[in-house]
Amino acid sequence: MTRERLVTGKPVHDEEEDFTWSLRPQTIDEYIGQRNIIEKLSVSIEAAQRREEPHEHIVFYGPPGLGKTTLAHIIAKEMGSRLVTSTGPAMTRIADIMGILTNLERRDILFIDEIHRLPRAVEEFIYPAMEDYRVDFVIDKGPFSKVINMPLKRFTLIGATTRIGLLSAPLRDRFGISYHLDFYPADEIHKIVLRTASLLKVKTDEKGARTIAERSRGTPRIANRLLRRVRDYAEVRADGFINHEVAIKSLQMEGIDNRGLDDLDRSLLKVIIDYYSGGPVGVEAVAATLLEDVDTLVELVEPYLLKIGFLMRTKRGRIVSQDAYRHLGIPFHGLSQTTLFGQ
Repeated sequence: MTRERLVTGKPVHDEEEDFTWSLRPQTIDEYIGQRNIIEKLSVSIEAAQRREEPHEHIVFYGPPGLGKTTLAHIIAKEMGSRLVTSTGPAMTRIADIMGILTNLERRDILFIDEIHRLPRAVEEFIYPAMEDYRVDFVIDKGPFSKVINMPLKRFTLIGATTRIGLLSAPLRDRFGISYHLDFYPADEIHKIVLRTASLLKVKTDEKGARTIAERSRGTPRIANRLLRRVRDYAEVRADGFINHEVAIKSLQMEGIDNRGLDDLDRSLLKVIIDYYSGGPVGVEAVAATLLEDVDTLVELVEPYLLKIGFLMRTKRGRIVSQDAYRHLGIPFHGLSQTTLFGQ
């Protein structure tokens, strides 16, 4: 069952993605958050520029909506390089990646989103491209087949994935740099909300912006989306000005509580509590009960619940924590050591 969620880190539709491009930071100095990564990138970009070399291959991983694509665009701009973008699911044949690689110029950047979804044949094809800047292309078949060794211009591959564990070890090892993007603290999301409000010319005070930030699940894309919804509410119900009360009323109407949970989050927790005594239970059983796709729960729902400690993963399955019971207003009767860790 497909539900449109305000608190998903993925784009809700193409129009939203097009709109958010105008809100993205354009330079590394404009980027808010991920300070450790930004500091390291600043050094590696400047080093590559001084040597007049392509940047090392990079893979960014973490939940959706945290800025992986934005960082790829920033790196290209800082390097003065052309950025070519694609996705893992779009590269179904070797010919797809072959056409892209052979048209790359020196220091160009190839960005592949959802790189963990590359077909194995395509993945193996790019190994020599990443290491030796060449590809082996087979023409004809049978006794007339030939292997053509084709040199490539020195380029940079930037991969992005929400499931680093699904990336094969050989591919992962070919990236010189690997960075994990984590959820942003509320203070940094607050700054992002204020920046976006300024760009959109939305009137808000500090408390209104902070209320939105605290319900944005540490994710910039969600923060920008919620700000737009609250803006609409404010224009109709509050003379266009966002304060604490306006933000709360708007987000309550959307079903988003003070921890950023929506109906699907609460349903997942309540299913485990009501049907499985709080857990442990396998995610497949939870997905079947909710009539949801397993990947949706694993990629888009669970990461935040795990981050804030409302959900726990054990060898025996998922368990709802005491904090989640308290948040939902449900009496908690305790979890035994056997429940947590098995026998």
